[in-house]
Amino acid sequence: MLKRLSGMLALLCAMSLMTGCAVNRASASLTPGTDLSKVKTAYVVKFDKDVHDVNNIIAKKLESKGYQVTTGPELPPPYKADVAVTYTDKWMWDITMYMIELTVNFRDPKTNFPIATGNSLHTSLTRKSPEEMADEVLSNILAAPKQ
Repeated sequence: MLKRLSGMLALLCAMSLMTGCAVNRASASLTPGTDLSKVKTAYVVKFDKDVHDVNNIIAKKLESKGYQVTTGPELPPPYKADVAVTYTDKWMWDITMYMIELTVNFRDPKTNFPIATGNSLHTSLTRKSPEEMADEVLSNILAAPKQ
């Protein structure tokens, strides 16, 4: 009886350690009245503390989707582009460093007001490369239904 109980306890402990390890979430939304079909040029604002060159990853992904893209430091509006692109990246350590979350905002170049946002979150077991996460977020933003 004691062997059986200790075996079940060990199994329950092992199962409880595995919960919550695999999270995979992606979302995107547009501000009502936003029409991204008019966007042809973008300025990707480099986050000051970015040591992973995520701005260049986002710029390359936008270029691969047909946009003319420049990237650089934050400037006072207005930006000389159809949209200003900002981002927040979060990194974690699990044997290696990996990007756990990426949030991208498309902003009105005149007012800096967010007009579209996308987010991708992948924990260790469902991790993707920074390029895959940027592609996922941008694809979701560009495919988001108009409101």
